[in-house]
Amino acid sequence: MNKQELFENIKKKKSFLCVGLDTDIKKIPEHLLNEEDPIFAFNKAIIDATAPYCIAYKPNLAFYESMGVKGWIAFEKTVEYIKKNYPDQFIIADAKRGDIGNTSAMYARTFFEELNIDSVTVAPYMGEDSVTPFLTYEGKWVILLALTSNKGSHDFQLTTDTEGERLFEKVLRKSQEWANDQNMMYVVGATQGRMFEDIRKIVPNHFLLVPGIGAQGGSLEEVCKYGMTKECGLIVNSSRAIIYADKTENFANVAAEEAKKVQQQMEKELAAIL
Repeated sequence: MNKQELFENIKKKKSFLCVGLDTDIKKIPEHLLNEEDPIFAFNKAIIDATAPYCIAYKPNLAFYESMGVKGWIAFEKTVEYIKKNYPDQFIIADAKRGDIGNTSAMYARTFFEELNIDSVTVAPYMGEDSVTPFLTYEGKWVILLALTSNKGSHDFQLTTDTEGERLFEKVLRKSQEWANDQNMMYVVGATQGRMFEDIRKIVPNHFLLVPGIGAQGGSLEEVCKYGMTKECGLIVNSSRAIIYADKTENFANVAAEEAKKVQQQMEKELAAIL
């Protein structure tokens, strides 16, 4: 899915919501534990319920890898289900991979060849040769970690060099030598607020994947005020606030209601550019 196709889908659905599939077997409704594949059963119900209100899904690999082979199978089934039934959805493998070049090439092969996923999150700490293997696939996206929403982001990402440049700013500037806004996005946490202004000075046209609204307390209005572009430029993720909104047999309907609320907020924010 290219940048224009992504924006066309945003306009069509009047939404830039990404539903995070952080599926924890200890948190899903108990009645699903009787299913042959509880994780996939949960995901399938959530996807069917929320697909009208979102433009992307983001399975977090840690939640699947924690289940061993069974979890990986559930992940693959989830990806295939989305691709077959909702082909307009942008799929993000939230894997945060990053290693020496030949290892990164194998990670890229996993997600872009074997699974044919649209995008993968990548850690930039090891530099260019750890990122570029992901950029050799036409039509695929690297989503580079830039300024995250966790407390520990202050440990490294906001540190400055002798010229006053913060580390996340160096990541933004340097990585533009490797790719452009047609195949690279950046992760920027919703809790960073007005920092989006600084980010847009460096990457005015790139899409940003924004986690942290909902359970983490980020403000959608603030993200849009400082981060939205004329092409939207945002994919805002919500996970727990949607998928765990209810633990009864009515969980999927409640998830749909929560997703719709976010979509309606997004429609208002998009009014200025659509």
